[in-house]
Amino acid sequence: MANLIELAALVGQVLQQRGLMLATAESCTGGGVAQAITEIAGSSEWFECGFVTYSNEAKMAMLKVPEEILARHGAVSYETAQAMAEGAIANSRAKVALSTTGIAGPGGGVPGKPVGMVCFGWAYGEQVHVDHVIFDGDRHAVREQSIEHALQGLLNFLAANAGTQTT
Repeated sequence: MANLIELAALVGQVLQQRGLMLATAESCTGGGVAQAITEIAGSSEWFECGFVTYSNEAKMAMLKVPEEILARHGAVSYETAQAMAEGAIANSRAKVALSTTGIAGPGGGVPGKPVGMVCFGWAYGEQVHVDHVIFDGDRHAVREQSIEHALQGLLNFLAANAGTQTT
């Protein structure tokens, strides 16, 4: 967990330097990203809120993920990860968001979407990046690796989009 806290602190430094607020939209990580972030004293300066939308109904109600996206692509997809990140921005004061949606296991895998597959979304203004990783390990390991990847991915995304948005 220490590495996650260090990553979260670094995310906070970058966001605070830019005067940005973050929102999280989590499914398979169950609020784990928000938990790592709120371990940091002073995170209220750069963390707006976290949405834990485990069910499709919650994704639609809280993040306004279109039902068509879920029906066509499933909860574990680039399209859903993107819609979740965009929905987190649209339904908060945040300018930056990250999302996680995946299959932590031990069951739930289907052809093309194995256990351990997690889709991520990062959004900043009009810029959105999605990615997926297939992690090894048990449910706990998949979730921990997902939290780390979400935070590191946000740092990479912000570095790649430096100066492209205004606050």
